[in-house]
Amino acid sequence: MLRVTIVSLFPEYFRAPLGLSIPARAEGAGAVSYRLIDLRDFTRDRHRTVDDYPFGGGAGMVMKPEPFFEAVDSLAPATGSPIVLMSARGRPFTQEDAVRYAAGSELTILCGHYKDVDQRVADHLATEEISLGEFVLSGGEAAALVIVDATVRLLPGAMSDAESARTDSFAAGDGMLSAPSYTRPAEYRGFRVPDVLLSGDHARIAAWREDQRAGSGFREREAGAPPDRPREAGKRTRRTGPEP
Repeated sequence: MLRVTIVSLFPEYFRAPLGLSIPARAEGAGAVSYRLIDLRDFTRDRHRTVDDYPFGGGAGMVMKPEPFFEAVDSLAPATGSPIVLMSARGRPFTQEDAVRYAAGSELTILCGHYKDVDQRVADHLATEEISLGEFVLSGGEAAALVIVDATVRLLPGAMSDAESARTDSFAAGDGMLSAPSYTRPAEYRGFRVPDVLLSGDHARIAAWREDQRAGSGFREREAGAPPDRPREAGKRTRRTGPEP
């Protein structure tokens, strides 16, 4: 079983999402357990203070190191288990990270808030700093939920069809996307499903899907398309090579 612990100023943020869909199914299957830790429980003043002004001056408030260190001390995480600080300075989260976390027995996530977290938390407590991208959130809670969801969906019993996870984008470790998917109706508003998917020829379908995966260079984000460019109605963003 994977034990996931989230340290946050707002533990209630997580109760509803973790009680729904795949995170809840994984817990029900005995594949994961969740612990939500209130950082304010590890303060020592009557105001339950978790932040203070930055040394050297400057804007914003910085989260104090003591509550983080003492919270983790109380948890006694297994030696070598990941203690992840959500941070805009962290490296980008990847599918490989999710696979690594899912293969372990314990995952602890530290959620910051306000302007920043005292750097000593990153340097001497966390084992890694993780970011979701080049943007800033109000706190680490939303990012932590992303990491938990990406991780627990890989656990046994989390998904009714384990093959679905094995054929996801990035699942093969080669950075490629999955092939596009279609369902009924076969034609909608003049847009047809590719004929090969209706052929019943499993070898041709497999070849078509592999061909689509191999065309993962079509990603608009890697092509540098301006984010404000209007998308033409009905335009396909994946490559449109001939069907096998």
